[in-house]
Amino acid sequence: MNKSSASARPASKTNISIGYSSSKLAIMISMFRLKAMQCVGVKKTVLSVFLLAVAALILGCTTPPTRGPASRPSSANGSAYSSSKASFTLASWQDLPGWQDDDLSQAWPAWLKSCDALRKRSSEVNWRTVCSQVDSVNGNSTTAIRRYFEAHFQVYEVRNSSGSNTGLITGYYEPVMNGSLVRTASYTVPLYRYPSAWKNTKPNPGPTRAQLISSGMLTGSEIAWVQDPVAAAFMQIQGSGKIRLEDGRVLRLGFAGTNDQPFKSFAQWLLDRKEITRGEATMQGISNWAKQHPSRVDEMLNANPRFVFFKELPGNVSAELGPNGALGVPLTAERSIAIDLQAMPLGAPVFILTTKPLSSQPLQKLVMAQDTGKAIVGGVRADYYWGSGESAAEMAGRMKQNGRMWLLLPR
Repeated sequence: MNKSSASARPASKTNISIGYSSSKLAIMISMFRLKAMQCVGVKKTVLSVFLLAVAALILGCTTPPTRGPASRPSSANGSAYSSSKASFTLASWQDLPGWQDDDLSQAWPAWLKSCDALRKRSSEVNWRTVCSQVDSVNGNSTTAIRRYFEAHFQVYEVRNSSGSNTGLITGYYEPVMNGSLVRTASYTVPLYRYPSAWKNTKPNPGPTRAQLISSGMLTGSEIAWVQDPVAAAFMQIQGSGKIRLEDGRVLRLGFAGTNDQPFKSFAQWLLDRKEITRGEATMQGISNWAKQHPSRVDEMLNANPRFVFFKELPGNVSAELGPNGALGVPLTAERSIAIDLQAMPLGAPVFILTTKPLSSQPLQKLVMAQDTGKAIVGGVRADYYWGSGESAAEMAGRMKQNGRMWLLLPR
């Protein structure tokens, strides 16, 4: 897989690298101390007859320095954020490759969804002020949206705890499958509700996938039936999906829980047995292997002891909306990402620079950090939401790219 990042000039290096727990006041105090020390040093040999002049000079030295391009922007309420897994270097809008070319009208609906949730959440970041300004922005105008972000946000380059500014960008999607509410000759693979017996007393951990399937203990908990066991397993990994029923209805399924077993990759299981190559360790490659070895599919799937259960989402949820992410709002195709919650704040705007799967074609755009996942660990690390259906699955299954990220925080 092509892991090279898109060709673009690197972000400008600044002399000030700050965590968000630092404030502009702290920076100004440090700069003032330095200037005052310089002033005092100059005046050590000045005779007392010049005390008035010295006093005037001291007053001049106590004036806080004017904010330069590397200073943190002033804020009436002072945004603050600190992270245990990432560091953040002050950057400028000119440092964002493709910022001027991004069609921000496509990102605006995702930002409005973030604001809907962020207004209701307590946070060390002051989102309410910037979100209060969105109603005055023409959401169809990329120019107006760009002006809004540049006026109200400051850019910070994200770095890993190691200091590197590159990391892994993968992709995910929402599966869409044909199915039925009852078992038929075509639909023989069940998807299950969370076991009712576990709601009161749950084993910890629960039985493995192999034990659950062979014991029959899930009989009666079927929520839908589909055709392909591998596609069903990938839907468990994604945690949600849509089932197109024969009467035209769409059944939306969401994550309901697991058996608390650890996740183990059946792609790695195949690699360890030299059943596939590294290049074939994708959703498409695994599906092709399964079609060639139908009698071994259960053996492969049982290599992952983890089992995911589903719940039917309310009927008033639009089939056109993406699944809800960790922020509690529907994800937006190609404008939502999953991030490590210990690295950056949920809901935040993030600018990413990477490439499309198996190519060097740049993918550089504004996205919203609206989801998370156990496999998403680190500062420069994101899972890019491609959307629903087969084309999204194709892109997500092949995406394993190098990338860079910039976090946008309120001024």
